[in-house]
Amino acid sequence: MEAHQSPERTPDGHFVVIRGRKWRATDPSTPEETAARLRRHLMSARRAVRSATTAGDAQAERAARARVNRAKVALGERGTPWWDQPEDERRRRWEQGLARLDAETQS
Repeated sequence: MEAHQSPERTPDGHFVVIRGRKWRATDPSTPEETAARLRRHLMSARRAVRSATTAGDAQAERAARARVNRAKVALGERGTPWWDQPEDERRRRWEQGLARLDAETQS
């Protein structure tokens, strides 16, 4: 897959296939601006995991991995499958996830 191409999706749209491995797709009903902000939080948290791991700081690594998980849950990539959630629950998931990640970043 080229960097500028979208990954292959399964016929039901629930998963993307990257290098032959299936991963849960981001909830397509998440507004693009919200999804972009969540992806920025996710990438920041992943960088924090790498930094903490390199520094050998187990406490910082745990905190960063928790932030990665919160971002992925908010995106619909972890937790209850987004296709099994009613629309109001899906909206609540990304709104609450983004609010918490934003608050953590400002602290």
